[in-house]
Amino acid sequence: MSAADFPGVTLVSHPLARVRLTTLRDRETSSAEFRRALGDLASLLLMEATRDLEIAPRPIETPLAPFAGSALARPLVVVPILRAGLGMAEAILTLLPEASVGHIGMARDEETFRPASYYCRQPERLSAADVLLVDPMLATGHSADGAIAKLKRLGATRIRFVCVVSCPEGLRHLTTAHPDVPVFTAAIDDRLNERAYIVPGLGDAGDRYFGTVPGSL
Repeated sequence: MSAADFPGVTLVSHPLARVRLTTLRDRETSSAEFRRALGDLASLLLMEATRDLEIAPRPIETPLAPFAGSALARPLVVVPILRAGLGMAEAILTLLPEASVGHIGMARDEETFRPASYYCRQPERLSAADVLLVDPMLATGHSADGAIAKLKRLGATRIRFVCVVSCPEGLRHLTTAHPDVPVFTAAIDDRLNERAYIVPGLGDAGDRYFGTVPGSL
């Protein structure tokens, strides 16, 4: 399947994105290399996800003359879904240090594969901001769905979801539940397996980023 099968989904297929994604998929990639590649890819996705942000005039003086500059029309809020989304948020904040940061914690139940929310802390006035919700994986779509629903209840009206790897099941769920939220992804993989992991995917992004043991308490 392609992005054309899912309204509102943008597939970022830049050559550098494909190279970094290959590094993330490789089982031999170390945690250090994984972190670096995830940061690079998050930066590339950010460029596409913010391409059509509204700007406002900002007159300035250069050392030589007046200049009709530009500023973002609205504040930006970056919201990682914990914990794997932290790796993407860190790279995005390098490019957008002026952005505020919210956090949403979603824990996956390994029997039902449904997420349970355990934390939500957001900046004030979400209704006035452009919100970037980030998570490396869009698998079943339930975590992103739940996070977006929370943000909407808190007043957010301009939300964009940015992920590294997605799959048809997750895209169908998310675009049906929130057709107003554009999705930006570097890959649409084949399917989910019986444990609701994306195939071929890249494994558990959180464990690989932080160097933790899968399933440890």
